[in-house]
Amino acid sequence: MSRVGKQPVIIPGGVKVKIGSGDVSVSGPKGDLQMSLPPFVDARFDEKAKQVTVTREVDTKQGRANHGLTRSLIANMVEGVTSGFQKRLLIFGTGYNTKLEGKILHLNVGFMGRNRGHGSQFELPVPEGIEVVVEAPAARGDNDPAKILIRGADKQAVGQFAAEVRAIRKTEPYKGKGIRYEDEQVKRKQGKTQAGS
Repeated sequence: MSRVGKQPVIIPGGVKVKIGSGDVSVSGPKGDLQMSLPPFVDARFDEKAKQVTVTREVDTKQGRANHGLTRSLIANMVEGVTSGFQKRLLIFGTGYNTKLEGKILHLNVGFMGRNRGHGSQFELPVPEGIEVVVEAPAARGDNDPAKILIRGADKQAVGQFAAEVRAIRKTEPYKGKGIRYEDEQVKRKQGKTQAGS
């Protein structure tokens, strides 16, 4: 048995689970999520015990992998609709800033000549089901980063959008300017010095 897959997923109060032909739906206070079951696995919801168990149909390498994966995905869905997931990004750099207008995230992150009169260099539409909060203070120094909080019920969607924002201006190693995750460690490099200085 898969050590992860054999563990049941406990369903807390206020969460509804529906397992149909080849798919699982979970709904709770934070939203509704749905996924298709991968091949070679089956899921059953025990309403009395309030838990979902995942079983595999074949004992192959792929069957075992899908067994653990499916259990983890269902557990993430349950956590997502109850407490949700979030990622916080920090933006370091003089003059770097961000703002949210409706469902569009605007970023000014040091790329000159790209704003074309729009007031921001990058405009990212916020995906459905994702909430973005800009925590940038009105006035800040070079060492005070602007902050973006990305949250939602779907762990994959939250992580994907956070990765897309970060990819716009990854942190460079010399001055540390750019966009990074809150818990990300950036290896700093020393810049070249002129001879005789």
